[in-house]
Amino acid sequence: MTDALILLGTKGGPAIRPGGPNPTSMLLNLAARRIVIDCGLGVSRGLVETGMSLKDLDLVFITHLHSDHVLELGPLLHTAWTTGLEHPVTVFGPVGIRAVWAGFLASLAYDIETRIADEGRPDLAEMITVVEYGPGIVLDLPDLTVEALRVDHPPVVECFALKVTGAGRTLVFSADTAPFPPLADFARGADILVHEAMLPEGLESIIRRTGNGARLREHLVASHSFAADAAAIAHRAGVGMLVLNHLIPADDPAFGEVHWRAAVMPVWDGPLVVGRDGLVISL
Repeated sequence: MTDALILLGTKGGPAIRPGGPNPTSMLLNLAARRIVIDCGLGVSRGLVETGMSLKDLDLVFITHLHSDHVLELGPLLHTAWTTGLEHPVTVFGPVGIRAVWAGFLASLAYDIETRIADEGRPDLAEMITVVEYGPGIVLDLPDLTVEALRVDHPPVVECFALKVTGAGRTLVFSADTAPFPPLADFARGADILVHEAMLPEGLESIIRRTGNGARLREHLVASHSFAADAAAIAHRAGVGMLVLNHLIPADDPAFGEVHWRAAVMPVWDGPLVVGRDGLVISL
């Protein structure tokens, strides 16, 4: 297993459109571990398309409980189970993630019970350990540590950036956040910062297509970061590479990589990756 960050879904928000990208999910292969970060719609297919067998599912981290980050958590775990998962999997998420998992198990109780009895499968509920986390150290192993920082994503309070360190590398994932200066200290010296990003000139387009008008605009501006804001955090943190992810808009043909690069150019002149589904970043 080669160490790499694979962007599975790079779209901000839960809507999907023909030919467009999927909502947020990532696979981090690091320190001989397979780490899934967020489980937006499409994560199971995205993992399979990387060549990974879902039987090898290992660690799962959820940054917050918005649907574009957690909608396919239950289906991913269930699909791994029906694929032949034989070992325990640990899911780390903010307060409320246990209820999400319990609700999924209740909704699929008939199917799960039938497959246990009819196909001889182990009990899915007993294979999954769910850990609710807050700020601070989330996972502390000899070869891998994960630390969480609460970020600013109103009205969601339990939303966390994650710092993953292993195999001599550090990667920081912003989660969804408004511009948040403490994130620069949290990401100080990281090899890679994966940060959400919006294009100011793209907001009206997404509002027209999604609806809710002024209220949606208010939410986006109050709860998310423009590309230039992400670049400023990367600059202050002195990271090795900035990866723009959770893009808003991500599926509008009027806006492409040239617009994202132009948005960060006044602030960031270091290595830059504009996220797209299936992109592999070797570590």
